[in-house]
Amino acid sequence: MPEESESLSRCEAKLGHAFRDPGLLVKALTHSSSKTAESPSNERLEFLGDSILGMVVSEFLYSSFPDYTEGQLTRIKSVVVSSRTLGKETERLGLDEHVTVGKGIAVKKSLPRSLLANVFEAVIAAIYLDGGIDPARRFVLESLRPEIEKVLQNQHHKNYKSLLQHYVQKQFNEVPVYRVMDEQGPDHFKYFQVAAIVRGDEWGVAWGRNKKDAEQLAARDALRALRAGVRPGGAAAPGPPSGDAVPPDPDADVEADADEASVVVASRSVEPSRGGDVGIGDLRDVGVGDLRDVSVRDLRDIEK
Repeated sequence: MPEESESLSRCEAKLGHAFRDPGLLVKALTHSSSKTAESPSNERLEFLGDSILGMVVSEFLYSSFPDYTEGQLTRIKSVVVSSRTLGKETERLGLDEHVTVGKGIAVKKSLPRSLLANVFEAVIAAIYLDGGIDPARRFVLESLRPEIEKVLQNQHHKNYKSLLQHYVQKQFNEVPVYRVMDEQGPDHFKYFQVAAIVRGDEWGVAWGRNKKDAEQLAARDALRALRAGVRPGGAAAPGPPSGDAVPPDPDADVEADADEASVVVASRSVEPSRGGDVGIGDLRDVGVGDLRDVSVRDLRDIEK
């Protein structure tokens, strides 16, 4: 039928994939409420698509964020592949206009999110069966990458090292390195100064109660400097490859990590005195903004 053929062509354009077997797309768009002997539903495709979706997203997260724990990766994935996310993406792509449903569902103003999520998974499987894993992977990542970035930006526990590595790999095709610049204080109360180095230059320098904390804060400062285009020393940042947009501010819409109580005393603004402990004299010229990383416990130690 001409109308059906035109609808499928418009759907293919939205998906960015021209089907060699249009019957796969028809099946992916057919809900169980309207299935017939000649036109089976998308349930089997949904089953396959769910597995392909999980594999593609897991592979992307695993390779893109090597410093993230299994728990962190699982939390990100659970949001990205949720029915809510998939349903919203199906609507954004306009695939809901092409779904075939039974009369009972068709009278509703909008299709249920869960139904649309199932369609998204079925379409993944249809693309995979028609063209292989590469076009299926491309469809998944092009559709869901913005949601992945959104989840990362709104995580409560911020892993700046992973974010910096992801940024540097994307922009410059290399990875940052970290160098211990200085150590001060007695063994039981030692501070470390670490530099985050990109392309041989120091882009972030920070003090921490241990090397891990110092690296995280140095990575945070490096992200800010790279995004601003000027590192602390004043030299211009290396520009991103032509056509690549600069990512949004890594600190946008992120709450402070309440559990991060052992972080540095004001990154780069306060250095421990040569005696090893941080004294009141060290804080004389420090503003309120510089104390954003100081925990209550740190201030109690200073008063003592």
